[in-house]
Amino acid sequence: MAKQPLRWGLLSTARINKALIPPLQLSRRNTLLAVASRSQEKADAYAREQKIKRAYGSYEALLADPEIDVIYNPLPNHLHTEWSIKAVEAGKHVLCEKPFALTLADVDAMTAASGRTGKLIAEAFAYRAHPHMRKIKEIISSGKLGKVKMVHGSFTFVMTKADDIRWDPAMGGGALWDIGCYPLSFARTILGTEPLEVFGWQVTSPSGIDEVFAGQMRFPGDIYFQVDCSFKIPEHVFMEIVGDEGTLNIPQPFNTSARKNLYLTRDGKTSTIVVKGPDPYLAEVENFADAILLSKPPATTLADSRFNTAAILALLESAKTGQPITL
Repeated sequence: MAKQPLRWGLLSTARINKALIPPLQLSRRNTLLAVASRSQEKADAYAREQKIKRAYGSYEALLADPEIDVIYNPLPNHLHTEWSIKAVEAGKHVLCEKPFALTLADVDAMTAASGRTGKLIAEAFAYRAHPHMRKIKEIISSGKLGKVKMVHGSFTFVMTKADDIRWDPAMGGGALWDIGCYPLSFARTILGTEPLEVFGWQVTSPSGIDEVFAGQMRFPGDIYFQVDCSFKIPEHVFMEIVGDEGTLNIPQPFNTSARKNLYLTRDGKTSTIVVKGPDPYLAEVENFADAILLSKPPATTLADSRFNTAAILALLESAKTGQPITL
């Protein structure tokens, strides 16, 4: 396998594929070989448009291709577990879109399938593989912020499509699952620990999903995290880390920009720290290649995905019951 590029197959023609296709075409260790859809006609049209060599009219046909090494799973949230397990059982590694799964039982089933087959499954948080995450941790550990006291995170946009699957609770819809998972994952990553207690509030849509969500988390050491996400508020995306000696602001932590600007404020003065790296999606596929070919841990481990899923479920339970939830 190390003598030839890892051969990838796309499990569906989802819109998010367009972020991953250019990096796969650029990478020397990865190559895009096939795409599958629920109809041969749609798969053929997509393959022509994106210059993909093979097109399959069913997901099963893609998994049956013996030359596919890696599956990218961008299916709707409620299908992540089923098709990731089917893929590893067919002998493929899987990069699965966030959110990884909708229940802890599903996370555990995916973890067991990975262990049983020896094939990797990793959650696709592209931002985690970009070097700005390492830089942020360096700033925190350097003491430039003093003792971290608060973390703030927001991810909102207006979703205008009335028939978007993210409005459907049966398909794992909701702002917290779809976009709130990002700042939550970010906060857990840079703090390097897990929340002790959470409290959440939500405004629900007519379909019953959370269209606006706000939550708080208490971490060890009396560190607090405030998060909001929404399908109804214009784009508002940032992370902020507040210490007793300084503040670090990251205005676009999750986008596809190869250049990330960090703003460090101390003693009333703000300095800009520029972190350059590859496109986060290129970093993501290279990171997964490292995991497969060099046995390095992926940017998001299975244990990490379980913790993030548990935190999301606890926030949703708190919003539903109106009570704090202890983890």
